[in-house]
Amino acid sequence: MEEKRKHKRLDLDVNIQLERLDEEGITTLKYIHVDVTDISRSGIGFKSKQALDINTYYDTKIQIWTKEVVDAVIEIVRREEKNGEYYYGGIFIGMTDTDALKIDIYQIFNDL
Repeated sequence: MEEKRKHKRLDLDVNIQLERLDEEGITTLKYIHVDVTDISRSGIGFKSKQALDINTYYDTKIQIWTKEVVDAVIEIVRREEKNGEYYYGGIFIGMTDTDALKIDIYQIFNDL
């Protein structure tokens, strides 16, 4: 199978918090804890027991292996339900170059 992704996915043992952004840019105060299944410079995969809508936006805080927190905005682009859990794919639409570089550095060390 041909890899269509621009960036390699990484397995990452972290949790993230999601905070819903609505059309007016106002965030809800509800945090959703999810388990990350993979991450790349361009997006993130995760699972949750909570149903989230496709084409919605979330402000995320991702604690990476160095215990640093990466802030990013993601858009949910894929949802699949299996055994009472939801599996999601999200693309990063807002992340600083510095935070994207942290993911790149992790990938380099992960490949060694």
